[in-house]
Amino acid sequence: MIQLDIAWEDKQTNYDRVERLVARAGPMPGDLILLPEMFDTGFSFNVERTGDGDLATLNYLKQLAADLEVYVQGSRTVQGPGGGENRATVIGPDGEVLAEYTKIHPFSLGKEHERFPGGSEIVTFPLRSGEDSMTVCPAVCYDLRFPELFRVGLQRGADVFAIGANWPQARAMHWRSLLIARAIENQAYVLGVNRTGSDPNLSYAGGSIAVSPRGEVVGELGSEETALSVEIDPREVRSWREKFPAWKDARIGFMPRR
Repeated sequence: MIQLDIAWEDKQTNYDRVERLVARAGPMPGDLILLPEMFDTGFSFNVERTGDGDLATLNYLKQLAADLEVYVQGSRTVQGPGGGENRATVIGPDGEVLAEYTKIHPFSLGKEHERFPGGSEIVTFPLRSGEDSMTVCPAVCYDLRFPELFRVGLQRGADVFAIGANWPQARAMHWRSLLIARAIENQAYVLGVNRTGSDPNLSYAGGSIAVSPRGEVVGELGSEETALSVEIDPREVRSWREKFPAWKDARIGFMPRR
């Protein structure tokens, strides 16, 4: 989980910063690298400048994944038919695109919806390491406030929710509380990586965090620019859901697989 101080609308600088932090973290083949929302430009609505029309960011993600034989999830700006798309792209160890998720919930208070209309599809992707496999559901920042998305992800088999964010310092307590809540109610791992530093509009406190299916914090950062590495175990998800099968008792708007 790469907690980045994102340089405003400066892709190359951000690529270089990611490289440095990833090298410091020392990922192993098959690991998942999780990057913040709009890691390449910051939370800019200047889609004409920040859009990945030349595929520079997509190609960067592909190269990073292939070079290290890892999975990478990173959010970038893509020009769509209705305007910009705040899209989380997931790349597999062979450099192939495994999934693309467009942020469903634009932050309307910040007028994000005026440049990013929002997506409509919840997706998952497989995370494999040796004989072990987990299903991951990506999400982006403000999505965290909408538990319905996570319930649908659970219904589709999610063991892990991976969230990249530009979550403001002023609501840092909400960030931490909601990530823990999403883990508890879905009995899944929740990985939330936030940016740190500041942009022309807001300050960010970092606070990237990994939460277990039982709601226990297994790793957490302060406000520094750094990386957080944690281990996740599919057996932990299965054993907790079997021992305490609260997820099966949902009755409103969600019918779990039995």
